[in-house]
Amino acid sequence: AKEPEHKSFNASMYTLFTYHIQLPLKLCWLPSIFNNQDVNASDKNDWKPIHNAAFYGRLGCLQLLVRWGATLDDVDKDGNLPVHLAAMEGHLHCFKYLVSKMLTLVHSLKARNDHGETPRDLATRFYKENILVYMDSLEEEDDSSLDEEENLSFPGHDAAFRGDLDTLRMLLENKIISVNERDDRGSTLLHKAAGQGHLHVLEWLINREADCNIANDAGETPKDVAKRFAQLAVVAYLKNKMGNDSDLEIDIKNPTFFEHHGVEGSTDSKGDLKENKQEKIDARERAYQKVEELQGLLEMAISNFKQLGGITPRERQAKLEEKRLERTVSELNGQLEYEQMRREKLEAQLDEARAEIGKLRKLQEKNEMPSTHKLSVASIIFLLDKL
Repeated sequence: AKEPEHKSFNASMYTLFTYHIQLPLKLCWLPSIFNNQDVNASDKNDWKPIHNAAFYGRLGCLQLLVRWGATLDDVDKDGNLPVHLAAMEGHLHCFKYLVSKMLTLVHSLKARNDHGETPRDLATRFYKENILVYMDSLEEEDDSSLDEEENLSFPGHDAAFRGDLDTLRMLLENKIISVNERDDRGSTLLHKAAGQGHLHVLEWLINREADCNIANDAGETPKDVAKRFAQLAVVAYLKNKMGNDSDLEIDIKNPTFFEHHGVEGSTDSKGDLKENKQEKIDARERAYQKVEELQGLLEMAISNFKQLGGITPRERQAKLEEKRLERTVSELNGQLEYEQMRREKLEAQLDEARAEIGKLRKLQEKNEMPSTHKLSVASIIFLLDKL
């Protein structure tokens, strides 16, 4: 009968990978050895050949295994990726290669094993300074590249943030950006300028019909951003332009409410929005009425629930808080009683000591005490004065 194909590496193959592959000369005949072999086969510890190569620092083996289809995201029984093992053993050359081959830098540096440890945690625990230094340099490069990428993706936002009116004018006049363009966080040019207090940029943008009422993904208008960064001059300017639109003072019966609370000026996909402005306002009004209707139904349901003897989560929390306060008061009362008893006991001891001092003073006046006794009396008086 024909023997089945091998599905795992035997000991000699692991030895070959972890110890003996060091010269390129020996690599030319390896593919013929691994015919019908699974490069992602596991041993009893869930270690695959790529885990062994990373742990023992065999860069040549890593390169071959990746070329033959080894998976970099496989974990062992402790949840360690190959990049964890390379960092733990301080094999910088293998660590660099694994990081370069993984999908993202965040995935390679922030991956956690079953103990919640990242490659940095393991390198720190085992004092692998070379790995830590390299990771620091990677993170610095990543931060700078992310900032540069964001600036390139939204040049108008970068110019508004820096207060660079000349660049903004050039971008808008050449129609490279729109005046209400939004970045990946929903912020417009006005948001960026407002947060930094660039009043001249705000005035210029608003004069070109920039919308002051657009909210970002956090629900903040440019005026809200200016408030958060304490840009008082910008807040005052935008208040004159927008009016007092505080949610506490807005009357929802005012038709302009549903006009000001929208994102018509955004550059979101227009296919998801109705094109007619009045239809949008009507849709918001209907949605708000639905919210009020559902709130009324919720209040009615809560009332019925209480009448049936139910207790709401808020009431349950209030009762738990009340019990906690009662327990705290009881503990404080017990401590107060103990302190009162202790004080009474100390006062009784003090009275006894004072009576004894009175007797000793009378004896001292009659010269019936030795000198050592006099010293002890003086010591007692000093201690009582301290009390």
